[in-house]
Amino acid sequence: MSYELIATLMFSSMMLMLLTGQRVFGAIGFIAVVAALLLWGDKGGFDIGFSAAMKLMKWYPLLTLPMFIFMGYVLSESKIADDLYKMFHVWMGGLRGGLAIGTIGLMVLISAMNGLSVAGMAIGSTIALPELLKRGYDKRMVTGVIQAGSSLGILVPPSVVLVLYAMIARQPVGQLWLAGVIPGLMMASLFVLYIIVRCRMNPVLGPVLDESERDIPRAEKLRLLRAGLLPIIIFATMMIPFVKGWTSLVESSAIGAMTAFLAAVLKGRMTRTVFENSVRNTLGITCMFMWIILAALAFGAVFDGLGAVKAIESLFTERLNLSPWTILILMQLSFILMGTFLDDTAMLVIVAPLYVPLVGELGFDLIWYGILYTITTQIAYMTPPFGYNLFLMRAMAPPQITLRDIYSSITPFVLIMILALALVMVFPGIATWLPDYVYNKP
Repeated sequence: MSYELIATLMFSSMMLMLLTGQRVFGAIGFIAVVAALLLWGDKGGFDIGFSAAMKLMKWYPLLTLPMFIFMGYVLSESKIADDLYKMFHVWMGGLRGGLAIGTIGLMVLISAMNGLSVAGMAIGSTIALPELLKRGYDKRMVTGVIQAGSSLGILVPPSVVLVLYAMIARQPVGQLWLAGVIPGLMMASLFVLYIIVRCRMNPVLGPVLDESERDIPRAEKLRLLRAGLLPIIIFATMMIPFVKGWTSLVESSAIGAMTAFLAAVLKGRMTRTVFENSVRNTLGITCMFMWIILAALAFGAVFDGLGAVKAIESLFTERLNLSPWTILILMQLSFILMGTFLDDTAMLVIVAPLYVPLVGELGFDLIWYGILYTITTQIAYMTPPFGYNLFLMRAMAPPQITLRDIYSSITPFVLIMILALALVMVFPGIATWLPDYVYNKP
């Protein structure tokens, strides 16, 4: 049997296993182990899985994963994130669409605290959505705002998904996180610009907050401002030393986790329940990602051993005579297709052993491609019929928001994401300038 046929058989078997409803790491790891044993026997097959496990355990930046997840859950469980929304509520309520703009700001900061899309969706749908609906905001627009804003969680650092990509692509996590900063802020700015233009054209979509709600004492406004700025201060104490080169990435993550914990203690919100929930959720998500990374490394090792990447590159470039850019665009389209029925980690783990080495062989920057992958995943999250965020919103939204409302709400935001993806593809410096500046400065 040819190596190309073996690689095709492995890939199709993995997809078949996933269709049975098995857990992602179980399906991928099982195929990797069975293929390794059949191809190289007891000794060689066992060595592949063992070396993948050792590589994972020795990967020092993996320590950032539980630190950042713990930080996000502490800020969420202790309700410090709620203070942030109250700040936006009071200070931006006087603008047309001000609360929707404030919700985007909330989502950006929640992303910077947690690194998960689900966290932003949960906070946005439970805190922001009821307030927006109560004040007469158009339900379709605000539903789209929350879905689009929550997707920033996998792009704005500290993105957990980029940690996974870094391990599989063997790229520095710090550079990937810095590469996501400008594209993430650019996308958030485009969302805000859209809200401003829409609400100026049709003020009914985002009415100004009633005068009675905005007429509060200046001292109260300043108190809310201080409370709302606390998460920003926590993020700054973590990221500024890292960007300046005073601390390593792992040290910065420890500073962030400790600062968040101390903030919750000083505000009197670090109860036993908050601490227990934060630790339990951190442990669960960290273990899940470690299993996924381990399975992906084992699967990728078998692919590397087969030389499948070289064979596929030859198929695309020599037999089909496709240009590198055509191949890259086809990859992005496949991500969007897979995103209709898989989440971001599943998509990456399934195709990373194939796509990431191929991107390198085609001459593209793997840091830049990590940002392309992440933006494409954001689009896939919101693409019908089975976009991940669509069903999260359906599960969390009140009854008056129908599935049809949710589907129709995302169209303008998906178009904005496609524009952002095109800009990053055409102007790679949007993603690569900041990591180059920080890591290559004299």
